[in-house]
Parts: sequence; structure tokens; C-alpha cells
Amino acid sequence: MFPLFLLGIALLVGFYLLAQAFVNADPKSLAKGVKYTTIGVTVVVVVFLAITGRLGTAMAVAAFVLPMVLRWRALMNRVKAAAGPSEGQSSTIETSFLRMRLDHDSGRMGGEVLRGRFQGRMLDDLGLEELLDLLRECRDADSQSAAILEAYLDRTREEDWRAGAPGAGEHGGGSAGSRGTGGAMTREEAYEVLGLQPGASEGEIKDAHRRLMLKMHPDQGGSTYLAAKINQAKDLLLRS
Repeated sequence: MFPLFLLGIALLVGFYLLAQAFVNADPKSLAKGVKYTTIGVTVVVVVFLAITGRLGTAMAVAAFVLPMVLRWRALMNRVKAAAGPSEGQSSTIETSFLRMRLDHDSGRMGGEVLRGRFQGRMLDDLGLEELLDLLRECRDADSQSAAILEAYLDRTREEDWRAGAPGAGEHGGGSAGSRGTGGAMTREEAYEVLGLQPGASEGEIKDAHRRLMLKMHPDQGGSTYLAAKINQAKDLLLRS
């Protein structure tokens, strides 16, 4: 009875932690909480089975069931890939000055200013003169932010904004972006860039990359920096 009591306590604690994660955590923290709670519950169950002498039976059942689960998951991934991307997907790219989002369906860009004079403001709420002031800040401090802001201006401003831009003759839409992609990218960042959930299949990764490159290629009003980030995200996820 005592092992059963311990298992019950452990399960209650696990469910409590899981509930707290759902209520209080952002999506990244939520995913980590679910992951670690699952690991903890699994360890407790394995210990319980070992104590009660049922571990061998459980391992035999798992050896039979696991291949079926993996085949079912692979089949579902192929069905999902064949069905095409779901609606409402978006990509997120964050730099020193900006947190940008790209809607996969419409190709529309939007973003929030993270630092400087306009910290906390949305780009869509800024006038052209304010955007040009922000561009001056970005060019002075962070070329990657400047590259993304130029791509945003190209997409959202029909007027010739470059005529009034600081250093208009010195910077192009791709020049700032060609200075690098900001160093190492984590898997979490790669999923955000491609607008995918962790664990996406190889087909989903390639499909998201292809779809985003069609919208964000420099020839389509994107920038070399954005295109490089998308390529970097795909290469990281496929390589790992």
C-alpha cells in the first residue's frame, strides 16, 4: 500500500505543477513545464513498477506498442503535410530593437519597438517621420534591426520613404541585412522564425521554409537578413 500512496502523492504534485504552468506561464515556459512534469511522472511510474515487480511486463508491452505509435505519428505527419499549412500561422523574429511578426496567409508584417525613444509602441501606430527617426536609431546601434525596419517600410509605405531616410544614399534594403544573422540560433528561435510548433516534421519544416521564402525573399520586398534567418532556421532544424 505504501508504494501506491507514494505514487498517488507524486501524481497529485505533478498535476498541480502542470496546472500552475498552464495558468501562469507563457507558451515557452508552458512547453518546458509539460516536458519536465512528464519526465517526473514517468520516473515515478517506472520506480513504482520496479518496486512491485511489474517492470518487465511493462517493458514488453511498451516494446509492442511503441513501434505502432511511431508509425501512427509518421502517418499523421504525412497527412498534415499533404493537407498544407493551417490558417493563422505567423513567424516571429526578434532583434535588439524590434519584435517582428509575419502573417503567413497575408504576408503582412507588423511589430513592436523594444528599446529606444519609441519603446513599447507598435510600428503600425508610428507616422513616417517617427519611423524614420527609429530607423536612424537602428542604423546607429543595430544593423539587423535596421534591415528589418527597411523591409517593413518597403511593404507598408507606398511613398518613396528612402528619399527622406537618414543616409539614404548609403544603405539599401539588403546592405544592412548582409552583415550577419546575429550569431547562433536556438531551436526555440528556429521554430518561431518558421512559425512552427516544436516537434514539427521534416515535411512541415521544408514547407514553411518554402512558403516564407516566397514572401520574404529580397525580390519580393523582404531583405537579405530576413531570408538568411529563415534559411538558418531551416538548416538548424533539419540538421538536428
